[in-house]
Amino acid sequence: MSPPAHGKPRWVLDTNVVLSALIRPGGVGGRLRLAWQAALHVPLVSRDTAAELIRVLAYPKFKLTADEQHDLLADYLPWTETFRIPDPPPRTPLCRDPHDLPFLQLALAAKADALITGDAGLLVLAPLRGLAILTPAQAIERLSR
Repeated sequence: MSPPAHGKPRWVLDTNVVLSALIRPGGVGGRLRLAWQAALHVPLVSRDTAAELIRVLAYPKFKLTADEQHDLLADYLPWTETFRIPDPPPRTPLCRDPHDLPFLQLALAAKADALITGDAGLLVLAPLRGLAILTPAQAIERLSR
């Protein structure tokens, strides 16, 4: 993928990708985190996708205190570009998981360069109306070109 005309690639990262980047800094997720901190790409968020991240960080299985949750959000949200989803939102294909819908709507409405996910239910939709749907490893590979 060549750099978009508007500058840095604008990507929608699904919640699991963001969690991986924030909670497990080694590996591909950590490389995505370093890339957004170096402004090599711009993560896009909407009210719904940010709310899901906040909700998921509070899951008991992560055993994160409120301060730890705040610190993790502070490592992500300042690097993002917020986009308001229009009403009505863009039409999307049927999703197996309704929690995927806000990410597809955001990517299409914001004309993102890619949706980054490890979710097989989203990956099978690629390409979608010019939207690349990539795994985190594929995203890192594109940044290194």
